[in-house]
Amino acid sequence: MLKARGFTLIELMLAIAVMGLMAVLSWRGLDGMVRAQEQTRQRADQLLVLQAALGQWGADLDALLPLPHTTPIDWDGLVLRMTRRGQGNGDEGALVVAWARRNVGGQDQWLRWQSPALRTRAQWQQAWQQAALWARNPGDAERRAEVALLPLASWNIYFYRDNAWSNPMSSSGPPPGDAAATGVLLPDGVRLQLELPPGQALAGPLTRDWVNPLKGGGKT
Repeated sequence: MLKARGFTLIELMLAIAVMGLMAVLSWRGLDGMVRAQEQTRQRADQLLVLQAALGQWGADLDALLPLPHTTPIDWDGLVLRMTRRGQGNGDEGALVVAWARRNVGGQDQWLRWQSPALRTRAQWQQAWQQAALWARNPGDAERRAEVALLPLASWNIYFYRDNAWSNPMSSSGPPPGDAAATGVLLPDGVRLQLELPPGQALAGPLTRDWVNPLKGGGKT
């Protein structure tokens, strides 16, 4: 009669080692899947934020408002200021919006600032100056009107005038406040160049061109 034979200690240790190795390999596979899913989610989230920011950028440019004795758009190397139509039914008045890059919480961010509705030239002048102050040395009042959009390493603006892209600060044009030539201050196009910082799901250079609807057949 044959006697029942159990596992030896060596066989048990070998089986445990194989099971441990399989568990480690399975864990690494699951960890890799989780990391890949997290990176995909972060990329999708950052892409949505970028699309929303660029959508607002295009909406501001499409709504540029060349009022007499005002400046519709100005870039001084630090902040881009615009005078645009209100976002309501037409009774809201004009708005001054500004875009800038500034350090917020230890990280350089792309920021947007918006004034309240403006109905007089004096209100516009105050908001125009406040937008410049906000970009350089904002107080609590200016910060309350800003929105941090996304991390930004650097950015630049070019205007398309006289059939060429050029630095807006060196572009020729009539002086601000010239009522007869206010419309000329609107460029035929605006080129936005962004440098997204490394370490993000989206990184590197990004260029977006806007075409003045009056020059481009109504297309942006």
